[in-house]
Amino acid sequence: MSSTTTYSLRPVGFVRSQLTAREDAPKQGSEGAPQAWVEIDPAFAEALDGIATGSEVILLTWLHKGERGTLRVHPRDDPQKPLKGVFTTRSPDRPNPIGLHRV
Repeated sequence: MSSTTTYSLRPVGFVRSQLTAREDAPKQGSEGAPQAWVEIDPAFAEALDGIATGSEVILLTWLHKGERGTLRVHPRDDPQKPLKGVFTTRSPDRPNPIGLHRV
């Protein structure tokens, strides 16, 4: 079944880091990811009320460099591993490239 429903997103901020090329990003944050920070658009500053240093937040990101048409990948880009559907992997290539991060 195909859907023609579309949604629009409005970013409330942006993640910044020293990474500029996708190929330089580690597969997992624990594999050497550099420090990163979130810049919240001042229009949404009041929405942060109640979040304090040390608070745990779930951050949704839009993986803007992900390929939208990719449906199957070799896990961890290892051609020795059989192809799997992207929804069973952590691939940024997927129809809806939404990242979920506990920060």
